[in-house]
Amino acid sequence: MQKINLAEKLSLFSEPWSPKIIAELNGQHVKLVRLKGEFVWHHHDQEDEMFLVVAGSFRMEYRDRAVVLHAGEMIVVPRGVEHRPVADEECSILLFEPASTGNTGSAGGDKTVAQPGWI
Repeated sequence: MQKINLAEKLSLFSEPWSPKIIAELNGQHVKLVRLKGEFVWHHHDQEDEMFLVVAGSFRMEYRDRAVVLHAGEMIVVPRGVEHRPVADEECSILLFEPASTGNTGSAGGDKTVAQPGWI
């Protein structure tokens, strides 16, 4: 039952696409991740994902459109929807998702983080 300072947590890592767990509740993980460049196209069969922009901006690409998000804005990607986050400049995101959610979902590959670390 301690407060969590997002800026302090973000200062502890710099690598993009490497989510870090900062809290857990009701089987859900709250994660911070830095975005830079293009991620992989993927979907999650069982989980919805919530992305909240802490700093910077990024676009969530879908096969038929893209949504641009700025600091203080959020989006929920429903399970089964193919998507790809893209950040032209570094962006910091807070994720809220079930603990079982893999960052690359259906895609796998070299950007997969099997077990995100706690910070």
